[in-house]
Amino acid sequence: MGLPIIPDQDDAFGRISALIEESRDIAICAHTSPDGDAIGSQLGLSQIIQARWPQKRLANLLADDDPVPRIYGFLPGSEGLVPASAYQGSPDLFISVDLSVDHRLNKAEKVLARSARHVVFDHHPCEDDRSDASVIRPSAAACGCIITEYAHYLGVDLTPDMAQCLFCAVVTDTGRFQYQNADPESFAVASCLVDAGASPSEVSLHVYQSFSLAYLHLKSVVLGRISTFAGGRIAYSYATMADLERTGAGLDECDGLIDVVRSVDGSEVALFLKEIPGGKVRGNLRSKTAIDVSRVAQALGGGGHKAAAGFAVEGDLDQVFASVLPRLQELFGPVATDLDNTGSLS
Repeated sequence: MGLPIIPDQDDAFGRISALIEESRDIAICAHTSPDGDAIGSQLGLSQIIQARWPQKRLANLLADDDPVPRIYGFLPGSEGLVPASAYQGSPDLFISVDLSVDHRLNKAEKVLARSARHVVFDHHPCEDDRSDASVIRPSAAACGCIITEYAHYLGVDLTPDMAQCLFCAVVTDTGRFQYQNADPESFAVASCLVDAGASPSEVSLHVYQSFSLAYLHLKSVVLGRISTFAGGRIAYSYATMADLERTGAGLDECDGLIDVVRSVDGSEVALFLKEIPGGKVRGNLRSKTAIDVSRVAQALGGGGHKAAAGFAVEGDLDQVFASVLPRLQELFGPVATDLDNTGSLS
């Protein structure tokens, strides 16, 4: 099976390529708190551009001052990512990867503000695209699918390093091809990437089989706190800053804990909250059915997909939970307003 040809997408690829052609200095950045799709897509794209336009000067930026999440440090090129706050250039072109909402660039938003042109590669819904050229296709399972198809459009032969980065992107955003978004396109892209040299076993080893002992201790705490609401249709757990300090786990290691909550039998929606520095709480939402959790995330200033979304708000765990739970219950209608568990969370 070959890669799909999407006429509108190819037209957009042409406009993006024209902007790259006209630019000398290019900055590339993914969203704050980057996941595997963000990191993998960014690194894959930068290598594709370097292969097609070796004369371009590229800056690979991180939206935050935090280092690359440990589990993605194995990806080729990750050592070249630098915090946007340390970059003083004014690029001819800024490329946003895996996001189309500027504020999710965090500290890289200032770099975007002093850039001459803006390009977006994304697969999240966007109602206000202000870029100069973009591919924003929510039907794509991962941004990595779009980047792989861009390489195909350009006629760039994928190297094993490019393929490894992009395969990680697709695998993580499809939940190892277990989420609802695992469609024929994602499998076709994965097949292409493996054929180009990606190693599924190495990606699995680093992302899913190399947890620190501290993370496993934190996971046991989160498991012990799982509660269900609305007749078992909502599953929930949380982690505090004290938990992180006690176990020694890092914030970046919490990302996979939503899948622990999601695995509760009979649940349709999963919620995981974690305290983060600055008096804030970050929330992850997952849906196992057709229920759209992105509506809840958007109401809280976040975003995402129907089946996977997130947000970050000020407040403590009790306050945030008290705000989120009624919104989740509303997704099920009036029959789901009864609570199975009540009480303080912290």
